[in-house]
Amino acid sequence: MAEKQKRTFSGRDTSQGYIVLKTPLRRAIFIAGLAGIVIVSLLLALA
Repeated sequence: MAEKQKRTFSGRDTSQGYIVLKTPLRRAIFIAGLAGIVIVSLLLALA
């Protein structure tokens, strides 16, 4: 059997992405989308 080598990675090296909500407009669109999902799901639950 081959031995597996244990490697260590820093948190910066294992980052999966980057922050895309850098501008206030993008943040507002994101929050409005989340609020819209909640409102639609509430309306569907009450209907």
